[in-house]
Amino acid sequence: MRNIAKMLGIFSLTLFLNGCQSSGKTSIVPAIVPNDQKATIVKTTDLDIIGAVEPIYFLPMKSAFEARIDTGATTSSIDADEIVEFERDGEKWVSFKVTNRRSGETHTFERPIIENLIIKRIDHKEHRIKVSLNVRFGGKKFSSEFTLAKRDNFEYQALIGRNLLTGRAIVDTSLSHTLK
Repeated sequence: MRNIAKMLGIFSLTLFLNGCQSSGKTSIVPAIVPNDQKATIVKTTDLDIIGAVEPIYFLPMKSAFEARIDTGATTSSIDADEIVEFERDGEKWVSFKVTNRRSGETHTFERPIIENLIIKRIDHKEHRIKVSLNVRFGGKKFSSEFTLAKRDNFEYQALIGRNLLTGRAIVDTSLSHTLK
């Protein structure tokens, strides 16, 4: 009697496990949402939601730069003047000056060159130097890569691209100045 009960238990378990096996095909059934419900945005991450224009600080400078947020740009850029390449200890470096147009604050930076780039514009190609800068963005301090650009003809002296945004922020272009 015990053996029969044991065999029935094993048989039942085998049937149950075989029934749980997948055929390898997965079907996804979408949820049905009534038309009268309004869409709501639910924040499911710890990322900040930022707007189209936000302040950024280039340390050790004390005044914020208004920065255009551009999710289409791969790399962030900053308006730089007096760009001079030089060599230090066998490595390529660059010296450049950054002036905040709003506050008048000026600082001269010297940084190792990460890369020399060719940026394709609509009507021409531009040579740019990529460096790493210490920044404060949204209350957090970190280092990020920027290309040095002549942004005299642009409203914003800094452009924040995907390299700085990825993993740090979600962009809602209907907002602006959400960070301090």
